[in-house]
Amino acid sequence: MIKQHSILLAVSLTSSLTLAAGNQPQATETVSVTADRIEKQLHEQSLAISVISQEDIESIGHTHISQVLSQVPGVSISRGNGQENLTAIRSGVLTGAGSCGAFYFAEDGIPLRGPGFCNVNELFDVNAEQAARIEVIRGPGTAVHGSNALNGVINVISLAPSSEPESRLSFEAGPDKYHRVKASHSDTIGKHGYRISVQGNHDDGFKDEAGYDQQKMNVRYDYQGDTWSIQSMLAASNLDQETAGYVLGEDAYKDSHRKRENPNPEAFRNNTSVRYYSRFEREGERDSRFVVTPYLRYTEMEFLQHFLPGTPLEENGERSAGVQSAFYQNYSDNVTLYNGFDMEVTKAYLKQSQAQATLFGRFPTGQQYDYEVDALYAAWFIGGDWQATESTKINFGGRYDIQFYDYNNLMIDGNTAADGSACPAGSCRYARPADDKERFRNSSFNLGLIQNLSKHTDFIANAGHGFRAPQASELYRLQEQQLNANLAEESLNSIEIGLRGNWNTFQYRVSTYWMHKSDVIIQDSNRRNINGGKTVDRGIEANFNWQITPSLMWQLQASYSKHQYGNDALTAEGNEIDTAPRQLAGTLLRWSPFASTQLELEIQHQGEYFLEENNLYHYPGHTLSNIRWRQQYGEQLYSVLRINNLGNIDYAERADYAFGNYRYFIGEPRAAYLELGINF
Repeated sequence: MIKQHSILLAVSLTSSLTLAAGNQPQATETVSVTADRIEKQLHEQSLAISVISQEDIESIGHTHISQVLSQVPGVSISRGNGQENLTAIRSGVLTGAGSCGAFYFAEDGIPLRGPGFCNVNELFDVNAEQAARIEVIRGPGTAVHGSNALNGVINVISLAPSSEPESRLSFEAGPDKYHRVKASHSDTIGKHGYRISVQGNHDDGFKDEAGYDQQKMNVRYDYQGDTWSIQSMLAASNLDQETAGYVLGEDAYKDSHRKRENPNPEAFRNNTSVRYYSRFEREGERDSRFVVTPYLRYTEMEFLQHFLPGTPLEENGERSAGVQSAFYQNYSDNVTLYNGFDMEVTKAYLKQSQAQATLFGRFPTGQQYDYEVDALYAAWFIGGDWQATESTKINFGGRYDIQFYDYNNLMIDGNTAADGSACPAGSCRYARPADDKERFRNSSFNLGLIQNLSKHTDFIANAGHGFRAPQASELYRLQEQQLNANLAEESLNSIEIGLRGNWNTFQYRVSTYWMHKSDVIIQDSNRRNINGGKTVDRGIEANFNWQITPSLMWQLQASYSKHQYGNDALTAEGNEIDTAPRQLAGTLLRWSPFASTQLELEIQHQGEYFLEENNLYHYPGHTLSNIRWRQQYGEQLYSVLRINNLGNIDYAERADYAFGNYRYFIGEPRAAYLELGINF
């Protein structure tokens, strides 16, 4: 059990720092839009929301999304090769075809993928490198999110147009022929503002034959009229990646001769995405506001599944059109209500084929899957804020979702090769269900309390219920003899309590949570997709921010958690979930000795974790340090030197144990990156 006195210890620490923090200028209020789709100050929200600022994004200069999201307590982005990643938010790293359905990934509130069609790597679609900020909700989302906001929300907020002409250009270089170019231009003329942000990067890759090229673009246009304001954006990305697989063998990540090893030089991943939206907003009488956002989405991906026998080629894509709407009304000084309707239609496809025969006789050559899914998603929600007393505020919301799937198999039904013949082993690995229609209905809610204990300290409490519908790949990409998945929704119940404080230069939040997930979709020993898993997640999270002096700032984020199987569907009840370190922590010291100089020291720690569900094998964890030096030369020119893994530590980005082998994505050694930029 988590020791509750950890909260008291944190309060004691903040009390000892209050005197030092009390006589400094008031910090700027931080706003967030992720909880309700409109800007609200963080102190008005009970949820565990973290905001990574533009300053932090630009300072970190991440080459992979994991580097910037490590600033958030309880969040771990497990880096694969190139731009690939797996996500954990108050959970272990979730793997499997539909595991990504537990997270709501968005840009300006618009999901990066359609409900039911998530991809574990979809964060590489979004231009987080040139964002205004990144907002993260830990735990179930709110009424505006619905399906997929089970464990958390990551919302990348685009950079708005500038009020004056502004142009930026930077060049960056690093090891293994890494180079990146970023450029942006922005201006506002009368009622019209625009910003164009583009970047392109190339990396030969630390491992053999494991490089990538990636390009991203955001074009944003804002119009501020007398009646309507309109925010529109076209976002596009392209990734052409060679992929390195796991390196096998106990402690292989410590062997200097194997660090560049790539057991799968033939593997690759190509991905293209395009998204467009226009957000129309109008303010009405009695402090009302109406917002409606139509949007379009297009994705295409192909990759070689190097982790499967026969290395089959997968091709998938989706075309989506949707709309989000919400109406906000202040009914009194104490009550604000909102309600809205969301809808999305999606046409998706998936193909899988294998060019070469295998020795196993169960993986036929030729086409293995070829299906289309037409999906319709609709939801209605209601929520609001109630200032119950001068010192008590309540946030609440509820949502009802409906998800329809219309599946069309374009091949022969059943467990055969593409021509209908039986596999030599008697049973093929892949099974294709007959045409089918599925419908899922579900509801979710969130309830939050903010109780002011003093001018600077709040007690916070949250309760929530979230869910996710089965993903299309879990329903129709079946294996062995299973020809009907017959799956139900996963659900999660969550409770959180904590304290937070806000002084002039010192802020903190400490909270403890408990989450119980039911009907978890798992794959049993016969490779059938079934419901029946349960998990229990509980932990304590803390983050502190102290502006010690005008030139010296210190940040700390840390979490201690325990993630366990709640029944014996996969392993013994009470075993810890694999790839779920108990300890995650990071600290940052930022010093500006001169107005033109900024130095940062960052330390990131990941504790040990088990590599498989039986808890027989483990990874010992690691601690990495990074330094950054930004130097301004006049008003326009600047340079940034970043050195990652300063101590040249041997570590694994991700580790597991499967098929009788330790498997590692080996972390990179010490690496220096130099960025040169100009602001016009």
